[in-house]
Amino acid sequence: MTDSIMSKAATMEIPINSNGDTGTLPEDDSLEQATKLQWSLAEKDLQQVMVSGPNLNETSIVSGGYGGTAEGSSMQHSSSSSSMAGEEATRGVAVEKLESVKKWSLNTYKCTKQMISERFGRGSRTVDLELEAQIEVLRDTKRKYETVLRLARALTTHFYNMVQTQHALGDTFADLSQKSPELRVKFYSCVRTCSAHACDTSVWCSQDEFGYNAETQKLLCKNGETLLGAINFFVSSINTLVNKTMEDSLMTIKMYESARLEFDAYRSDLEELGLGPRDAVAIARIEAAQAQYQIHKDKYERLRSDVTIKLKFLEENKVKVMHKQLLLFHNAISAYFAGNQQQLEQTLQQFSIKLKPPGADKPSWLEEQ
Repeated sequence: MTDSIMSKAATMEIPINSNGDTGTLPEDDSLEQATKLQWSLAEKDLQQVMVSGPNLNETSIVSGGYGGTAEGSSMQHSSSSSSMAGEEATRGVAVEKLESVKKWSLNTYKCTKQMISERFGRGSRTVDLELEAQIEVLRDTKRKYETVLRLARALTTHFYNMVQTQHALGDTFADLSQKSPELRVKFYSCVRTCSAHACDTSVWCSQDEFGYNAETQKLLCKNGETLLGAINFFVSSINTLVNKTMEDSLMTIKMYESARLEFDAYRSDLEELGLGPRDAVAIARIEAAQAQYQIHKDKYERLRSDVTIKLKFLEENKVKVMHKQLLLFHNAISAYFAGNQQQLEQTLQQFSIKLKPPGADKPSWLEEQ
């Protein structure tokens, strides 16, 4: 109906009078009503699309009419909404990062100020004398144990080289024993006497000196490898104690010292604000500083408790480990230099040490490929 009215209105002639004004036609009222009806239908359909979205079940889309205009407006609205949401998310992340940087800068400034004040003797610091003494003992113990670890590794390296030299020397002696029969020593082995008359009966014997030395070097090499297993176990245990257990405690101590510095910085800030005027702005700042002071005080006390507990358990663990390792080291060294192979092997069994077979550290043929 709307299309017929619009086509009729489009084909009408508009008369013009002598003054250049349009004449009044009887169909003007109907044309105005048709135009208003078309716009009301278009606005109604556009509102429906904006509220419920486009109707995807329709089999045809009118192009150039009000249906196409509603679809374009909906697409523009969705794209603008998504772009606005993305901009708001980006803005929120930027504001969050800015606040984080602001807090970090303020905290760094306060801690640096407190550190400089303590260094030049103008600021006060919180001190726990008993805990500080235990921390200093731990650091000194770690330095001494690091010296023991370094010397034990040097002993392992030198002794390993000696064992390898003994192994090569034994192989060389064994090879010379097979290729140099002329160097075998001949001597008279025994003298037999009889009661009736004296008579000497001497027997020529030969002794392979190269073979004898080769066996000696191989035995020493075997005992040396056993001792190396005990020393390597000793070094591994000391390394775990120094570079893992003690280092973990020292990392907690570093966190504790950092928390102590922050606590003193916010405590000094609160004391400075307390000496100032008591207006509304100052009271608000004092309340904020009091809240930050309480937060850092709780953190400092929690880490102080953690350090105390870790130092206690570390001392107990250190005593157990060192008692076992020093006993192993003493028994293994004594048995080796006494030439007691049986005692040396019993020492390794006592501490559940298993020696690696020769070539165990080398990769297999498949791994090399």
